[in-house]
Amino acid sequence: MRDSKMAALVLVLVFTSVFCTGVNSYCLPQGFVYVETVIPNITTELRYSTDNNFIGRPVDGYLKPRCILTKEAADALKKIQEELNRFGLGLKIYDAYRPRQAVDHFVRWAKDVDDTKMKNIYYPNVRKQDLFKESYIASRSSHSRGSTVDLTVVSIHASDSNTEIDMGTAFDLFDPKSWPNDLSVSASQRAHRLLLQVMMEKHGFKSHPTEWWHFTLKNEPYPDTYFDFPVE
Repeated sequence: MRDSKMAALVLVLVFTSVFCTGVNSYCLPQGFVYVETVIPNITTELRYSTDNNFIGRPVDGYLKPRCILTKEAADALKKIQEELNRFGLGLKIYDAYRPRQAVDHFVRWAKDVDDTKMKNIYYPNVRKQDLFKESYIASRSSHSRGSTVDLTVVSIHASDSNTEIDMGTAFDLFDPKSWPNDLSVSASQRAHRLLLQVMMEKHGFKSHPTEWWHFTLKNEPYPDTYFDFPVE
């Protein structure tokens, strides 16, 4: 009898392990979801799991290109996606939940002033030693609370499907041109930024003063908790 109970326990553990490594959300902490399970037609380009970011290599904690948010944030984005879809537009996410270990990686990288591999693309007009002083890098990130997202707007017309609309700068450009209200970009680019900001604020997000792509859910469920589970 004891052996049969042990065998049954082993089977349960094996099944649970296999189930957790699939594409479902059952291994996430309670309250978190994979965004594509809530918004199946969402577009993503999760930069920090790739070499295409300001560090130039995959960031600690991003084991797979998965998009994770709190259920509340994902549900709010779904409403925005549905509203934009009626006009042939949609959302594209660059980053969502970010583990604390990733933020720590950013901090270590920023302190290494000799590593300027991606300077010409991401911070051409800022000295690396000034990234902390100018608040482009910080020791904590609202992304680690699970309800902050970096995103833009794309066209979903068949002729130019998933083409980003012009926001005046690329994502993660460390420069005053990335401020939502910067006047050096064109009128149409400012209008595009305003469209994104209005849609996000309408559905409960607040904008960031120096990053047109960055939004945090106002009533986030974990305002004081910085998570560190990996993105996988």
